[in-house]
Amino acid sequence: MFEKRRCGRAYWGVQGVLCTVVLVAATSFASAQSSTPDVSNQGQQATQSDPGDDSGNPSRPSLLTPLKPVTQEAPYTPITPRQRLRWFITDTIGPYHLMGGLFTSGFGTALDRPKEYGPHWGGFADRYGMRLTGIVTGNAMEASVGALWGEDPRYFRAPDQKFKARVANIVRLTFLARHEDGSFEPAYARYIAVSGNNFLSNQWRVQSEANTHDAIVRTAEGFGGRMAANAFEEFWPDVKSRIFHRRSSGPD
Repeated sequence: MFEKRRCGRAYWGVQGVLCTVVLVAATSFASAQSSTPDVSNQGQQATQSDPGDDSGNPSRPSLLTPLKPVTQEAPYTPITPRQRLRWFITDTIGPYHLMGGLFTSGFGTALDRPKEYGPHWGGFADRYGMRLTGIVTGNAMEASVGALWGEDPRYFRAPDQKFKARVANIVRLTFLARHEDGSFEPAYARYIAVSGNNFLSNQWRVQSEANTHDAIVRTAEGFGGRMAANAFEEFWPDVKSRIFHRRSSGPD
């Protein structure tokens, strides 16, 4: 029992340090970019698609405010450093992402996988924490590494296309990302982040899942999770619009 607790403290410590270092690096890189003339001009252009994001505007959105949905039909404006940081924060600790962890961690607890955590509330907390810190590390890697060559982590909706085409867009943008010239290219930063995070986490995961096979499975699940997130971003605005439209048009 003592050994288990000691190992638990160890992996939480390693995760905490790693996530802090990666987050600081990502924030520092974004701050450095925001001081360059070219990116400043991009930030002024981005104000057109995300009003209030200009650093000189006191009414700019909070870093906890999710980015507005963007579509492929609209003229492309490269993501600004501040928008990149907002993407990292809201796609990591946003309400929907935190709620998703409740289901996956609850499912793992019900199945008691991995067994080292146990089928109890403490095990649920361990599973939830492990998932969350993995998402923090992966998103920070994608945001910071992608900034090196202008890879845009945002999802671009296709609301005017048919259902089949929209589903194809969801799958396609799981593996592709937009770049500064507006073209869609392989999402190399995402590949590095998803696979790198899952293989790196073998260093602090419990023994039963700290192996190559499980890391490959987690990597596949990571892309599956990204695909699910894309589906949510593609269709949720439509669902939300219909819900609020019905409420506003209904009887008082």
